[in-house]
Amino acid sequence: MRALLSRALGLVLTLVIVALLLGQLLGQPILLGYVATGSMEPTMDAGDGFIAVPSAISGSPAEGDVVVFDAIDLHGGELTTHRIVGETDEGYITAGDANPFTDQDADEPPVSDEQIVAHALQVNGEVVTIPYLGSAIMGVQSVIESVFGTVTATLGVTAVFNADNAGALLVGVGIALLGFGVLLETVGPRKRDTRRSRSRPNILGIWATIGLVLLVFVTFATASMVLPSGTIAFGVGSATTPSENPQVAEPGELVEIEHETENSGYLPIVVTREPGHETVNANPEWQTISPRSSDAATVTAVAPAETGEYTRHVEEHRYLLVLPPTLLVWLHSLHPLVAIAAVNGVIVGITVALMIALFGTTDLRLRNPGGSLPLLTRLRRKFRY
Repeated sequence: MRALLSRALGLVLTLVIVALLLGQLLGQPILLGYVATGSMEPTMDAGDGFIAVPSAISGSPAEGDVVVFDAIDLHGGELTTHRIVGETDEGYITAGDANPFTDQDADEPPVSDEQIVAHALQVNGEVVTIPYLGSAIMGVQSVIESVFGTVTATLGVTAVFNADNAGALLVGVGIALLGFGVLLETVGPRKRDTRRSRSRPNILGIWATIGLVLLVFVTFATASMVLPSGTIAFGVGSATTPSENPQVAEPGELVEIEHETENSGYLPIVVTREPGHETVNANPEWQTISPRSSDAATVTAVAPAETGEYTRHVEEHRYLLVLPPTLLVWLHSLHPLVAIAAVNGVIVGITVALMIALFGTTDLRLRNPGGSLPLLTRLRRKFRY
């Protein structure tokens, strides 16, 4: 029972960590989210966490729901967690529980369904909160940023340090850890291990290896489809006087916008586009784009009868072209998650078939001559040769 509980706790902890990491990778909360400010007090204090239900599962929101949406102007266009307090033809009216005004009073356009990425789980109308979860996450992030800032400032690479060359710094950290390990093995205290090991040395379970490879492939494949996808927001102006701005037209006239979609990956993709308003059209509705190239689409919108500035949306989804394009578009029409699952299913099938063809179904044996020798001795022999 103790071993079972330990495994269950480890599984839950792993699930939480993976959810948080994927949430950071995809730019939206997965399973867990948190609020960084006090705008939702007393429902949620600053630093409280909550259970985030993806909008694809929770369905359409209603007045009183607490949602996470991709803001356009609010907080510099970042994710915002507020409550829906009303609904108009243009979208939802949102506000923080502690705010005396709505987000739309602060010049944030009404929130569309396409902007909502998750719902905060509510039971009997009350948000299920996890106290201090956000504070812990933000504390860890602050420590990591401080460490990275100190290291880059010491090395004189602060100006050039970014996400693209973060791998180089991680390699440096890995080398430092290796050196620390060698130092501990050389001068550290030695303790005799009296436990009897039941594991087989230098043996890799074939199915565990395949599972690890699949985890990496599916994670990167899903990220390559989800990360570039999203909502394209553009402004439409309605005015009775002529304007040089091509996105401003007289009421009832068409506004035409060119949108460029870029495929920076090494596999062809299928792109689908769904207008977020009845007066918006995208042409073409779907298209294939070759690797390392781009293609254009035309988005048209009708200028509203009432003069003013309006925000319109087009939802764009991307899928790796591992199935016929028409089949992917049909699967997308059922649900985007169905199309993503189908793509990942093909990747899983191809990967398993290739690994079995290369290595068979027996466990892998890694030969390591001199593996019983201390690490420092093996390194000395390597350098001597």
